[in-house]
Amino acid sequence: QIQLVESGGGSVQTGDSLTLTCTGTGRTFSRYDMAWFRQTPGKEREFVASSSWSNGNTYYGDSVKGRFSITRNSAKNVGWLQMNNLEPNHTAIYYCAADWAVEGGSPLWYEYSYWGQGAQVTVSG
Repeated sequence: QIQLVESGGGSVQTGDSLTLTCTGTGRTFSRYDMAWFRQTPGKEREFVASSSWSNGNTYYGDSVKGRFSITRNSAKNVGWLQMNNLEPNHTAIYYCAADWAVEGGSPLWYEYSYWGQGAQVTVSG
């Protein structure tokens, strides 16, 4: 089964940009839907963005559309979440997820089987 490893988290100032990387091992991302979720203490995981193989579309949560961008290179098993113009309310642990059975870029976290370990993003200022 595919395993996902995240990198690129850190502490930044308001207005900065940051890119998270999700690297997969075991199987190619080809034909997998991939998504990003985030979570803060005491709250449910929130949908951030997804990339659908089946229809070629990308999807974004209302709170981040126009600001974040999801990209991927399936042949190299790498995906990215590009975060621009960050604000303190973006502070969270960000998780990448993937699953071959998910289609249409589902925003439901429990439909994804493969998860990264999480990357902390802290925005101050």
